[in-house]
Amino acid sequence: MPPRVRRFVLAAHITTTVGWLGAVAAFIALSVIGLTSQDTQTVRAVYLVMEPAAWYVLVPLAFAALLSGLVQSLGTRWGLFRHYWVLFKLLIVVVATSYLLMYTQTFGAMAGLAANPEAELGVVRNTSPFLHAVLALLILLTAVALSVYKPRGLTPYGRRKQAEAQTATRRRRQPSG
Repeated sequence: MPPRVRRFVLAAHITTTVGWLGAVAAFIALSVIGLTSQDTQTVRAVYLVMEPAAWYVLVPLAFAALLSGLVQSLGTRWGLFRHYWVLFKLLIVVVATSYLLMYTQTFGAMAGLAANPEAELGVVRNTSPFLHAVLALLILLTAVALSVYKPRGLTPYGRRKQAEAQTATRRRRQPSG
């Protein structure tokens, strides 16, 4: 991948990942407001806004982070299957995105309950978004830590590719004759 394209994809990946983290942090804040506010309208509004925010912010950022990460790994020396940390990060993001898609369905039910003026506040309040957002934040921070620290460890494929590259380098250095 040419350097300019690589930098662009890296910037896109960092931006979407940071955006995803920020959106999850916003969901934590919304959840805390929904759980602690004494104002009925505020509590109902929190659960009403979560559904569109999940579909129009969280889900697109998750897919953008996943796609830009795939492009980044396939276009750089790290590769997708050469290093365990890249595979673990991919697994984390795929599982987190899949779970997000499944969990986002529940926001519709919560919004429906919040929209019902006859539903009592105790029934509208729900700890699930808070717990899921905190867990998501921890999972995404684990992926960030893998990106920053890049723990050593080649996969069997990575070791084979490394050995092939070293063999090719030795052959080029040997004088023909």
